[in-house]
Amino acid sequence: MSEVEDAKAVMAPVFAAMRDFEGVADALAQVAPDALFRMCHPFGDLHGAEAFACDAVAPLQAALPDLERQEFIRIAGFDADGALWVGSGGQYAGRWAEPWLGIPPTGRSAAMRFHEFYRIEGDACVEMQAIWDVPEMMMQAGVWPMAPQLGRFQHAPAPMTQDGLGPHDPALSDGSARHVIDMLTAMTRHPLQGGPEVMELERFWHPDFMWYGPAGIGTARGVEEFRRFHQIPFLNAMPDRGQHPEGTVHHFMAEGAYVGVTGWPNMQQTLSGDGWLGLPPTGQRITLRSLDFWRLEDGLIRENWVLVDLLDMYAQIGVDVFARMKELAWSRGYR
Repeated sequence: MSEVEDAKAVMAPVFAAMRDFEGVADALAQVAPDALFRMCHPFGDLHGAEAFACDAVAPLQAALPDLERQEFIRIAGFDADGALWVGSGGQYAGRWAEPWLGIPPTGRSAAMRFHEFYRIEGDACVEMQAIWDVPEMMMQAGVWPMAPQLGRFQHAPAPMTQDGLGPHDPALSDGSARHVIDMLTAMTRHPLQGGPEVMELERFWHPDFMWYGPAGIGTARGVEEFRRFHQIPFLNAMPDRGQHPEGTVHHFMAEGAYVGVTGWPNMQQTLSGDGWLGLPPTGQRITLRSLDFWRLEDGLIRENWVLVDLLDMYAQIGVDVFARMKELAWSRGYR
């Protein structure tokens, strides 16, 4: 068995237990007793498997008693520094019966996307970096208190090819990674080196690509929607994207036609312009955590799943989204 398959085998008992949430604490204790679990806002860093199980998993399971973890992407690979990562994407789902993080329950089925990356050393997980799309739950409850998203609201689907869990062709891995990294490098050319055309999106992306953004930004199809609903507002607000690498890191991994990236944080830029998420140009430098998966088809990116820790970004600029949400929920009769 290869090192990549060994890494997947380390996490397999955890993923199996979390499918129907039976024996999760025991499975975690076997592979990640002392791991650092780097979670999105408002969870923060959790030290050890017991803390992750008690402070993150247990409250979600209490809110959705029939909770299940529906995974649709799983890849593994080495980053540029030689660290071995397992990337897993999908959604948590169940009937939402009790409040969660102060978000009122709907009494109906709910789904929340997750992107989780696990760093493996030997036969243990030593670190997790993860974003759960908490704003997606606020929207389902009807209490999202921030600006309406420009892109379409939808639950991100599994890959069109239904092969996200593998097997993946290792012969494709290096080429897939190079294509995505070259695409991201080209994106940094605008606006310093010219208009949107200098990013050469058509050279990297399929004409009918799907961009599954986080709740708060939304989903877009093709170049025109992607530019209109996300990319250009983002770059208008933060034109120095990619110019401040200090304090940021990217962990890319690829397996077959799939590429993943994590980083805590992996972007740093300045809110110097208007137009993104309805935010004013505060002039403040912010960091972003963006955990992504890409799927290539015929040498072009056909699907891209993106989660950004928007709640952490709001916290950096002094906006307490949860406090605003609670006021909105109160006005609608939730106590």
